[in-house]
Amino acid sequence: MKTLTIDHRDTATGPVLAVAGDLDYAQAPELRLQVDQVTLAPGQCLVLDLSGLAFCDSTGITALLAARQHALAAEADIVLAGVPANLLRVLTLVGLDQVFTLRPDSSHAS
Repeated sequence: MKTLTIDHRDTATGPVLAVAGDLDYAQAPELRLQVDQVTLAPGQCLVLDLSGLAFCDSTGITALLAARQHALAAEADIVLAGVPANLLRVLTLVGLDQVFTLRPDSSHAS
C-alpha cells in the first residue's frame, strides 16, 4: 500500500489538491476531510490532480463524488486532472466520465 499524500495549492481560479498514492478504503477518509476543509467561492474551480494516484478503489471513487458534491454545494466547479489510465477506464465504464470534467493535467484544468 502506498501512503496517500495530498498537497494543496491555491491558484487564481481556485484550489488544486494533488492526490498521490493509494485512494482506498483505509485512506479515502483523508481526502474527504481535506476537501471538506477547502473553502470554495461561487464560480471557482476545485481541481483534483490525480496524476500521482497509484490505486483507487470504489471507496476512493465515492470520495471523488463527495468532492463533487462539496464543489456543487458551493456553486463551484470541479475538474479531475491527470486521471491515470486504469482509473479513467473505470470512470468511463460506469459513466462518471460524463459527470466529471476531465483534463489531461492540472495546467489545463480551468
